Amino acid sequence: MAEKIVKSTCDLCLGSCGVQITVRDGKAVEIQGDPADPFKGHLCRTGEASLEYLYSPERLTHPLKRAGERGEGKWQKVSWDEALSFTADKLKQLKEESGPESVAVINGSAKGYKDVHLRRFANAFGTPNYANADYVCVIPRFLAQELTMGFVPRNDLSYPPAAVLIWASNKDQSYPFPPGIAWLRAAERGSKIAVINPKRIEIARKAEIFLQPRPGSDLALALAMINVIINENLYDKEFVDNWTVGFDKLKNHVQQYSPEKVAELTWIAADKIRQVARFIATNKPSTICQGDGTDHNLNSFQMGRAFAILMALTGSIGVPGGIIEGGETGTLRKSKGATSSIGFYGFTSDVLELRDNVSIEKWNNRVGADLGLISDYLYVVPQAITKAILEKKPYPIRAVYIQATNPLSCWPNIKEAFRALSNVEFLVVTDLFMTPTAALADVVFPAASYLEYDAISYPPEAPRARMQWKVAQIGECRSDHWILNEMAKRLGQKHFETEDGFWGAILEPAGLTYEEFKQIGQIVSTKEYRMYQRRGFETPSGKVELYSKHLEEEGLDPLPVFYELPESPFGSPELMKEYPLIFTSGKIEFFRDSSGRQLPMLRNVHPDPLVTIHPETAGKLGIKDGDWAYIETKRGRIKNKASLSTDVDPRVVYLEHGWWYPEKGIKELYGWADANANVLTNDEPPNNREMGSVHLKGVPVKVYKA
Repeated sequence: MAEKIVKSTCDLCLGSCGVQITVRDGKAVEIQGDPADPFKGHLCRTGEASLEYLYSPERLTHPLKRAGERGEGKWQKVSWDEALSFTADKLKQLKEESGPESVAVINGSAKGYKDVHLRRFANAFGTPNYANADYVCVIPRFLAQELTMGFVPRNDLSYPPAAVLIWASNKDQSYPFPPGIAWLRAAERGSKIAVINPKRIEIARKAEIFLQPRPGSDLALALAMINVIINENLYDKEFVDNWTVGFDKLKNHVQQYSPEKVAELTWIAADKIRQVARFIATNKPSTICQGDGTDHNLNSFQMGRAFAILMALTGSIGVPGGIIEGGETGTLRKSKGATSSIGFYGFTSDVLELRDNVSIEKWNNRVGADLGLISDYLYVVPQAITKAILEKKPYPIRAVYIQATNPLSCWPNIKEAFRALSNVEFLVVTDLFMTPTAALADVVFPAASYLEYDAISYPPEAPRARMQWKVAQIGECRSDHWILNEMAKRLGQKHFETEDGFWGAILEPAGLTYEEFKQIGQIVSTKEYRMYQRRGFETPSGKVELYSKHLEEEGLDPLPVFYELPESPFGSPELMKEYPLIFTSGKIEFFRDSSGRQLPMLRNVHPDPLVTIHPETAGKLGIKDGDWAYIETKRGRIKNKASLSTDVDPRVVYLEHGWWYPEKGIKELYGWADANANVLTNDEPPNNREMGSVHLKGVPVKVYKA
């Protein structure tokens, strides 16, 4: 039998780990980690299931048009030409009747450059209404850090640091490689570890310090740490004097956040707050590894500012073992014309995305413009699209084009999202599988998996951009890039004749052609330290802006201010009488966001949605390990299986992100609302002032046996 080994890149998550694919007689038959990869051939459970993703009998393999009532599950198989032409004609019609802004474009779990290409498509069409998960996923802190320091930092874990503080991040589960491995390696090489998380994660078992704050109180804790570092003169005076602005204002500001005062808000004793502040200030170099958990409430953006301020005060910016510009991706992140304000790691530009196609006037007419978000944020938030569909304000959203996401799992307050998507005039979904969201669509495009097309992959946490190679073809599945090119042609937009043309445009700032990159296979960057000493920081002052005049001019807080969550023990004590527990949530290693639950290799080892409850709490509720339990807020209830563990505080329950039931079929719309935590969440104001982030954690609930 003819057999070959193809070295490629897994694109199921942003880890972009190297893989070796065994191809026998033209069929991919085995996948393993590449021993030559920087992480030595490790693959997470999701990566190991790549061939199940590829060959699953549940895959969408042909374009589909709705043939019955919405959500009824009656479909007509059509050709690509018919599906694309039908969609393009409908979008043209709506554009002529109601303007391009009547069409919303939504991106989900973006990997590689799919989000760049989709943003180009939206801009070419002329709609300002482009949404994704960024408002609750990395961008609040990335944008905050760029405004504070002039760059998006990366942790120099390979140095290694003397101290690593892992805050609201669970890379062991949510994103196992490469960050989870990097933590372990740093610990093995002598780094001291501290963890701040409402749940005791695996790496916390190796930590010198483990703190469990009340979900949603992180910014208060960070400000108290800043208070300690300043008042105990633990800050790096030379760096602060020479390379920061606003220190005196910051010093005065944080006096209101004493450890004693913050202890009550956070559930962390004052002496423990002092301990963790001293930990990062006295063990040098130190670094803070930040997770999405702090992006999920109205303090999201300013929490990113607080992280940057902590790193500046401790002199941890630009030094080996601290946080560095571009991190491990080094010079790959920035290129000629790069748009740094949206946190892209690879090559991209305003020109590539056709940003000028959407004028300032049109942008100011986007849905949600009345929220007054920071001008640097270049997207709309999902809740604004939901409201525009349902309330037709400021105008109706008549069509929604969705790529690589399942809003009926991932959006906040998903019952409202369901009402919106059930009532929108025209819905198009591109995905690998039929999902609850795709089941509501008028047209479904079958997307290719990463094993079915050539591409460039760039991991944010590792020092390279590298090739991803096509090794299979399932049915009529096509890559998102091909679909967008073909749609653009039918809409008369600027487009690339081929997928290769898109990759050539991506590489142009690097001075490479796509064919040259294919021959090279990957680009590996080098790290640079103390870049600010040569050219200052890329901020208006040229320094780290502890106090931000830019934010002040936008009418926003120039120094981080902690705002209590509207539903919390302190924000709504009366509500807590009916809903006495607080829920938080996180991802699990068996699934990538909401995907993979139809794959036996993953589902067999984790068949049910779990709610983690402290044994003491469960005993009071009459709930035993393995019992089914209801978790309820005033917005609805879900049912999960109880898992008893002391890893959570007795006042907290922990839910798993992204649950739905593919096996329940179309008649039950795949159980979209049966177990999903976003039935419980709220998208109503107050949201984060700068980014519109909603409350996905720290929400009061009641729990009772099913």
